[in-house]
Amino acid sequence: MGGGTMTVDRDNDLEGQIAEWRAYMQRRRELQHTDAEELEDHLRSRITELSESGLRNDEAFLIAVKRMGSLDELSREFAREHSERLWKQLVLPGEPDAPTAARSRRELLVMVLCAAVAALAIKVPGLFGLDLSGDDAGFYARNASLFALPALAAYFAWQRRVGVRVIGVLASLFVLGALAANAYPLADDSQSIVLTAIHLPLALWLVVGVAYVGGDWRSDRRRMDFIRFTGEWLIYFALLGLGGGVLMAFTANTFGAIGLDAEGFIQSWLLPCGAVAAVIVSAWLVEAKQSVIENMAPVLTRVFTPLFAATLLAFLAAVIWTNNGIDVERDVLILFDLLLVIVLGLLLYAISARDLAARPGLFDRLQLALVVSALIIDVMVLVAITGRITEWGFSPNKTAALGENVILLANLTWSAWLFLGFLRGRMPFARLEHWQTRYVIVYAIWAWAVVLAFPLVFDFA
Repeated sequence: MGGGTMTVDRDNDLEGQIAEWRAYMQRRRELQHTDAEELEDHLRSRITELSESGLRNDEAFLIAVKRMGSLDELSREFAREHSERLWKQLVLPGEPDAPTAARSRRELLVMVLCAAVAALAIKVPGLFGLDLSGDDAGFYARNASLFALPALAAYFAWQRRVGVRVIGVLASLFVLGALAANAYPLADDSQSIVLTAIHLPLALWLVVGVAYVGGDWRSDRRRMDFIRFTGEWLIYFALLGLGGGVLMAFTANTFGAIGLDAEGFIQSWLLPCGAVAAVIVSAWLVEAKQSVIENMAPVLTRVFTPLFAATLLAFLAAVIWTNNGIDVERDVLILFDLLLVIVLGLLLYAISARDLAARPGLFDRLQLALVVSALIIDVMVLVAITGRITEWGFSPNKTAALGENVILLANLTWSAWLFLGFLRGRMPFARLEHWQTRYVIVYAIWAWAVVLAFPLVFDFA
């Protein structure tokens, strides 16, 4: 009896694993139902062969899936054979089953509602006399993220069916952000206003990440999912922004052709409402189309990693050749900080799309060159910032720049060490992925520290 029960349990576990695999396959809309059935038949036959050779069911399942290739590779293979189907699905809704279609309609309606709430939220301050384009620009700058991101978090909280406890945490953090942005007595020319406008969106974006992962923020895998989502979201948001720019240009010129000035409408309604609504629409597009085109950020990473690596190496060669240091002007330091953030983004999205079991290749060596180059530049920037602080003393801007470069230095240093260990075969690539996903917590702590503590530490300067 005991042996029979164990056999049944193992069979049930195997069927559960296959069911999970099948469900993921069926979400990939470039694969039709018959294609998924064919793949499942191949999978089951491989599992049977491996089980007959003496492997346990769970071992046979994992090895069979690995030998069949990743799901992305399988999807690309089917997409090549059925290319007309893939192109149609980029623009057509397809033919999902009734429950899937009903849920898609609900998600569309909820997305539209959240986008409308965000668009209306940015107009609410105007009811109290705050002018978007006038003297109240500082208020809108430091509160910009509070108009759109709560609605985005609400969309993901609904979509992920998060519990009351997670909703309470999300609401508390957004309230804390609102208080930090508005409770401090900051002058219009205060450096802390600029720092809040830069760091509060980052802090609240990571709060959105808690909603995106359904409250499971401790999971490395779920944090990496959110990193992937962020890259895709940026691409969609940029595309919507470009399209919105074209729309505004046509609106201004077509109405101008009949003697009407549409600039007031564009500046007061179309631009601000469209920008905050695009935050939610971009997220919905990522979720809706991820089964068809989910690797845009890693593809761009493959293109730009060699270019940025060559640029940074050329810059370091020019520094050595000319014996010139980095200019310590604030705008220049901001430019280099932005460059380091881009390098970090290239690293993150290359990691997110990499097969952890694959052997080191040329692209990995290019990434190591990119990281080492960025690390050297970061040290040069830190030297420049330290010299500026030594000469002029601490200020909110210089302290924020110092802290951010120290954080980037720690990340890049350990990333370079892990990359080197991987290339030399001394450690698995998964350690680099875990390092990056866990380091997100450091960014969150620093962003909240700048928003909450800096105005107090520097006497609201």
